[in-house]
Amino acid sequence: MEYPKMPTPPRDDITAALVLADGSVYWGAGIGAVGNAVGEVCFNTAMTGYQEILTDPSYAGQIITFTCPHIGNVGTNADDMESARPAARGFIVREPVSAPSNWRAEQGLCDWAKAQGLIGISGVDTRRLTRQIRREGAPNGVIAHAPDGRFDLPALLAQARDWPGLQGMELARSVTTGQAYEWTQTLWRIDGGYGDMRAPTRHVVAMDFGIKYNILRNLANAGARVTVVPATSSFEDIMALAPDGVFLSNGPGDPAATASYALPVVRKLLESGLPVFGICLGHQMLGLAMGGKTVKMHQGHRGANHPVKNLDTGRVAITSMNHGFAVDRSGLAEDVRITQLSLFDGTVCALEMDGGRVFSVQQHPEASPGPQDNFDLFETFVAGASSGA
Repeated sequence: MEYPKMPTPPRDDITAALVLADGSVYWGAGIGAVGNAVGEVCFNTAMTGYQEILTDPSYAGQIITFTCPHIGNVGTNADDMESARPAARGFIVREPVSAPSNWRAEQGLCDWAKAQGLIGISGVDTRRLTRQIRREGAPNGVIAHAPDGRFDLPALLAQARDWPGLQGMELARSVTTGQAYEWTQTLWRIDGGYGDMRAPTRHVVAMDFGIKYNILRNLANAGARVTVVPATSSFEDIMALAPDGVFLSNGPGDPAATASYALPVVRKLLESGLPVFGICLGHQMLGLAMGGKTVKMHQGHRGANHPVKNLDTGRVAITSMNHGFAVDRSGLAEDVRITQLSLFDGTVCALEMDGGRVFSVQQHPEASPGPQDNFDLFETFVAGASSGA
């Protein structure tokens, strides 16, 4: 394979490079850990919540470009983690990361990223990069952070071109829990931090394809005792826990690849008579179980400002989204209702069947970061589990 002639660093203070599979090179200053990270380069338009984004397991295999130029201003803290450790491969920002200025900050973004083994780059023209992604689709790329400013660009380009990409890649097993556990923590309050569910009304089993903590907090806040189980759990494993309802979580990778082991379980859950609720990858898994297909999107939806229209009520909600695959409506069973559509591109954003016993949304109603317009979906699910319908 012939490689294009690679440029040299334009300045002596360059300590990081972003190399895309098409040969594009973006120079900048390294952040966090030293080394190389390869993945799919995407962009997120949220103006806040960068720590929640970086620790969202759905970003496994991805390098995140933040379109908001000022990232790092509020620092990081232990409360805003959405999983035990970052799932993203790396991150890209425009401006140098400044010292944090927020009463909740415990550590600056640079020190936090270094401690977490996360590689970043600042000084990149993120507007140009975002336009390139919108025009050509999400590319494979490599971030290299080398304090001495020395880069083997042909080797980095080869690494970017050799990475297989997310289509066909199964990643849920890399981020799921290793064993079942109970969750009782409820939503954060400014006057007391996180609470604890002491008197649950029903029992929800959550299949963990890469679940976010704030999803679990919302389920507990709605009155559920939550048992989280691995993505590879069998139908028999789940039913042995005597759930009143089953939740299918968000997660990374190609849903068609995860379906190779999870789809038979989801189909049995649809036949079980139990209430079932899915978010993001869980929504896509339900779409596959309902006869639909999933497709790789050109650039995906990632941000905290995505308008979604409820086709039953006409209500428009502003939502948080993070997905690179979507449910294709072709093939969906006749008794399946599409209940929400994206007002950006018309993609399917919610499904329902059996009078609402089974339902799903592509959005992230738990926010973190993002709007809280649809917190009530968790209450709807738990109330359905309580009634058994």
